Amino acid sequence: MNILVAFIVLAVLGGILGVGLSIASKKLAVVKDQRLEQLEAMMPGANCGGCGFAGCAAYAEAVFKGIAQPGLCSPGGQSLTDRMSAVMGVKAATVEKMVAYVFCKGSCSKTTRDFEYMGLEDCNAASILFKGEGSCKYGCLHLGSCIAVCNDDAISRDSDGQITVDPEKCIGCGKCTRICPNGVIRLIPYNAKYVVSCNSHDNGARVRKVCEAGCIGCRICETKFPQSGFKVQDFLAMTDFKADILEQEKAAQSCPRKIITELRR
Repeated sequence: MNILVAFIVLAVLGGILGVGLSIASKKLAVVKDQRLEQLEAMMPGANCGGCGFAGCAAYAEAVFKGIAQPGLCSPGGQSLTDRMSAVMGVKAATVEKMVAYVFCKGSCSKTTRDFEYMGLEDCNAASILFKGEGSCKYGCLHLGSCIAVCNDDAISRDSDGQITVDPEKCIGCGKCTRICPNGVIRLIPYNAKYVVSCNSHDNGARVRKVCEAGCIGCRICETKFPQSGFKVQDFLAMTDFKADILEQEKAAQSCPRKIITELRR
């Protein structure tokens, strides 16, 4: 009998507490703004961090609060920017699609080595030891840390260690650019036509000694074709992607090292 009474008391108390919690949850509930819900729903869900925030939800909240502007999401592109701007009632910015590019053509057979690395197959681990086994301390380490962090199967490595990015698969999240210890991978406009495929700031004599595919800073592209947008800075030709394409084509043809690469989109 005592057990039955105790059970009934507990059941009544449980019911009362349940009703009380239900009422409290409704009274104290924080109503989420419909605009924030719309922003969260339209995010691509990549959670890549390329926008500078912890994930898609964090970026949506930042836009809602006015901390960030629509247009920082590379995977979402122009379409997402337009929709986010419409929700927030602001003018949509023009977003240029960006993709990753490997600024190094110095494959294993084209570069010399200072020693043989036999450690973890990780670029950051290898770079700790004299910045890698390659004689060029600015080049690709060929170990594929960028491949490991790419969730879109956009990066590959051939039998000679050459790392390439498929621009059609790349969403421009920037994960590979952040993992590369030598800064060899950077984002460039998807519509770019020519790029200097080198990352070395060694002088010409040093480059000739250690790499068959490096820029020697000869300035031919800069001096003979000033409208090409190529400028040599610290022994390395840099690319202005908004410069005259025809002039860039001429500069590419005149490059003695043939490292001004034509990008076919």
